[in-house]
Amino acid sequence: MAARLPVYNRPLIILITKKADDAAPALLLTDAFVFSHTTNMNDLAQELNDVLEATVAGRLLSDLGRRIYFPKGIIAQSAEAKKNARLANATIGMAYQNDALVVLSALRKSVPALNPEEIAAYAPTAGLEKTRLLWKDLLAEKNTTLDPNRISLPVLVPGLTAGISYSADLFFDQHSTIFISEPCWDNYDLIFGERRGSTLVKVPFFEDGRGLNLDSIEEALKKMAQTGQVRLLLNFPSNPSGYTPTRAEAERLIAVLKTIAEGGADVLVLCDDSYFGLFYEPESIHESLFSRLSGLHERILAVKIDGPTKEHFAWGLRIGFVTFGSLSLEQHHYDALLKKLMGIIRSSVSCANTPAQSLLPDILTDPRTAIEKAQYFETLKARYQFIKGFIDSNPPHPRLKALPFNSGYFMTFRCVGISAELLRQELLNRHGVGTIAFGSEYLRIAFSSVEKEHLESLYRLIYKTAAAL
Repeated sequence: MAARLPVYNRPLIILITKKADDAAPALLLTDAFVFSHTTNMNDLAQELNDVLEATVAGRLLSDLGRRIYFPKGIIAQSAEAKKNARLANATIGMAYQNDALVVLSALRKSVPALNPEEIAAYAPTAGLEKTRLLWKDLLAEKNTTLDPNRISLPVLVPGLTAGISYSADLFFDQHSTIFISEPCWDNYDLIFGERRGSTLVKVPFFEDGRGLNLDSIEEALKKMAQTGQVRLLLNFPSNPSGYTPTRAEAERLIAVLKTIAEGGADVLVLCDDSYFGLFYEPESIHESLFSRLSGLHERILAVKIDGPTKEHFAWGLRIGFVTFGSLSLEQHHYDALLKKLMGIIRSSVSCANTPAQSLLPDILTDPRTAIEKAQYFETLKARYQFIKGFIDSNPPHPRLKALPFNSGYFMTFRCVGISAELLRQELLNRHGVGTIAFGSEYLRIAFSSVEKEHLESLYRLIYKTAAAL
């Protein structure tokens, strides 16, 4: 009987040789050469696909989204052992001594409020359950129209960027198109375009000084709906424009998406809520569009990506949350979707850092937090109001047109007849002022990082420099 060649889960390597007197090349296969993994769907992935098959989430999955699963390997088996191993738990690669987790004194000294497990132990793939449950409670508290019983338990991820990227992994590939604002955060190009190979359709979202360009948005969305699927990302308050829709604008946008879903198209809406809560005007919506979209229609799947980074002024903690919501999904659907997301996490970073997850509940429940957040909010609001007043009280600038702004950390000028990049360089190299150019057309100013007493001189300098170009 012929010996069987070994099969490994690694790429196929074939060596072809040809001697001078050979009539044809020889194909050599030895134990050194291995075959690629099978292209058949993993059974665990297929089980999850079967659960999601008839849902909007199942129809919207990318190729990777269909193939990914959470393995019943080290993490899953360790979780079982943690509950049931009475004699000894020899599953996880952490060091114990005298029945306690080993922690260096220097590390323990730096985080005195936390115990060794909260400092140095691996966190579950989806995050500490206490932290996830608390964040879900806060979502319901901050979004009054949200039904917390109709959404998933938030999954904890290592930062909001990771949450966006993991959502892209689940739902986007080279066959996908995403509808996105122009201008937009430049990392969206990397995440959806370069990493996932998707096509970005950018539509000017903002009319100079007024609000959302709803006619253009509606036209582009209805055109995309003709393909049978719509994937869009909404970022409010916006980076870079600093705008949040008014209630009337939000209602029209919601109505457009509902009409598209009623027409038979599946709709995926990613809500990048990085700057949630920093709303400075009463007429803007003060909750996430996720609240309405998550229960709007069976063909709409909403994904909320948020976290303490900007909301709680905790930029370096690098933790965020991903939450799913759809009128058509039940708890077993969410369980399947969360396992796919956990597979994405497990196959990339394994889990988010434990100290940040452990600290967050204390931050959120500390009575000082609400008081200090309110103080910081008023500081940012005062800066916003000053800039708004400066622009309104000065004659229209011939080169700079402010995009609408009413929230968040930023405001942005559209440059007319001059290059935003040239203006940025002039401000930096000649005057020592740092700003951000988005391509050649938009210049962003982060008023979050400029003291109020410096704003007038800063904006007069920007106006003067732009006029001289």
